[in-house]
Amino acid sequence: MTKLSVNVNKIATLRNSRGADFPNVVDVSKDIESFGAEGITIHPRPDERHIRYQDAYDLKKIVTTEFNIEGNPIQSFIDLVLDVKPTQVTLVPDAIDAITSNAGWDTIKNQDFLKEVIAEFKSNGIRTSVFIDTDKKLIEAAATTGADRVELYTEDFATQYALGNKEAIKPYTESAIFATELGLGINAGHDLSLDNIEFFAKNIPNLLEVSIGHALITESLYLGLENVINMYKYKLKTK
Repeated sequence: MTKLSVNVNKIATLRNSRGADFPNVVDVSKDIESFGAEGITIHPRPDERHIRYQDAYDLKKIVTTEFNIEGNPIQSFIDLVLDVKPTQVTLVPDAIDAITSNAGWDTIKNQDFLKEVIAEFKSNGIRTSVFIDTDKKLIEAAATTGADRVELYTEDFATQYALGNKEAIKPYTESAIFATELGLGINAGHDLSLDNIEFFAKNIPNLLEVSIGHALITESLYLGLENVINMYKYKLKTK
């Protein structure tokens, strides 16, 4: 079954908006796991506008499922990941001022850099994943970086699916098959939601993990966090 990893960045955003420690990211993450999620994801950014670097240390102590830290591998991020040693690190080529992730890696142009960073993470026992678009040339280059997995960047699928274009799934299906043939595991994330997750999962072979934050937390405002997590798990099971 595809694992659900919940991104708790939005919990941190809400906490930071009042300058205190409520809601507490650690407590909410414990609840998320108890509700059935198979992982916790965080995406710290240099300005710490939502997740703070300290949150990574605090969460490492309590996460009992899989702990995924994603972000741009600038030196401070690399140092954090090597110190915390999460289950998985997902490398994302964010600009420092990016509001949210908006592109996958050019794994051809950044081949040498990614090889170096990934080798260091893997030598420390950390599974590595590369955030990537569906271009097969880029996926092929991702395989030669030494990465364990790729995370398919799903914004275009989500946008097109909302417009009724189910054909938008095709490049993702083809990319997943190709990546599997190259020995890469398949993760996915960005704008996946209760509206599109079942269709997406049914059409992506060997989908190991989805990382969902913004939609899941937003949906929980109406339906409740425990209920929403179990709705996702049900939709992922029925693929």
